[in-house]
Amino acid sequence: MNDVTTVLGTGRVRPLRAALTVLLAAAAVAAPFYFAPFQVFQLTMVLLYAVALAGLNLLVGFGGQISLGHGAFFAAGAYTTAVMLDRYDTGHPATLPVAAAGCFLLGLGFGVPALRLRGLYLALVTLSFAVFLPPLLKRLEPVTGGSMGLTVDKLQPPVWSGLAEDQWTYFVVLAVAAAALLLARNLLRSRVGRALRAVRDNEGAAEVMGVRLSLHKTLAFAWSAMFAGVAGCLYTWVIGFVSPDSFSFVLSITLLAGLVVGGLASLYGPLLGAAFVMYVPSVSQDLSEAAPGVVFGLLIITVMFVAPTGLAGLPGRVLGAVARRPPRPTATLDRTPEAASAPDAEPGSPAESGPSPTPDPADPAVADPAAADAEPVGAPPRTTEKE
Repeated sequence: MNDVTTVLGTGRVRPLRAALTVLLAAAAVAAPFYFAPFQVFQLTMVLLYAVALAGLNLLVGFGGQISLGHGAFFAAGAYTTAVMLDRYDTGHPATLPVAAAGCFLLGLGFGVPALRLRGLYLALVTLSFAVFLPPLLKRLEPVTGGSMGLTVDKLQPPVWSGLAEDQWTYFVVLAVAAAALLLARNLLRSRVGRALRAVRDNEGAAEVMGVRLSLHKTLAFAWSAMFAGVAGCLYTWVIGFVSPDSFSFVLSITLLAGLVVGGLASLYGPLLGAAFVMYVPSVSQDLSEAAPGVVFGLLIITVMFVAPTGLAGLPGRVLGAVARRPPRPTATLDRTPEAASAPDAEPGSPAESGPSPTPDPADPAVADPAAADAEPVGAPPRTTEKE
């Protein structure tokens, strides 16, 4: 939206953004009443993936730190919810704050040793976390169910709602996703968000200005892990089943790819990236069993060429290209090429009556201006007309 603001101006962008938000909200509320149950399920998955990508956007897009272990925090939130429901029968509402708080502490602890790492080294460390977590979950069979996983009850609609199971689950996930995205927006507009941007742009300058690098880098991991834990909790509510194979390191790479395609450092990027992650494999699966990976990779390459800033930055890129386009010259049909190239002259001027004749040096009037008034030799005398 920054490019759109630059082209259209703040006064035009704010009403446009408000209208777009109202339109999206109305479409989101009306969607489960117009789509089939499977399509409602897909929209629910898009919303929970958007929550996970909103947390990853805080860390990568605004914090400037690369993480390939976001799927591990997603799995931690999902298994926390499943264990509470299966072992302790706590009920669905109680699992959400526990999963969020547990993943926040997990991200806080993981962010401390990652302070001395950056770039590819940080990416490798986070990837290792995503790689060794599924085998660890298989080893903890008394708690996690091992390779067989855990099966729990899904959300059931109350009688007073009059909604089907898929519709009720959709509205619950929609409410949690809206609250999570609003929290992410407020974080980015607070001192925490400004500090994250400063650290991302220039760590040295941010430290000189008083920003505590260690604190904000650690908090970026913690907030990111908390959002992933909330998304994992919603995943367990929707699917009703968790297993270690559902949270391999491929999930972490897919989430990062979806964020890049949707748009880094953009408020609408997580939504677009979640739709990309959900619908591209689903649609390409109908073509061939091997098609999802191929189509997914080709679309990522295409988006990087067409919209390097992601799908969220594509409208601003198009408007910027249109605004920078030079105006076409207007053609004049009633003027000759010589007159069109000459400066405009006023009516009656010599420029309109044609080019002036070149004076002849042999002309006596040119050689001697006084001779112009003299009488020629042999001419009759001039007569003055009397009144």
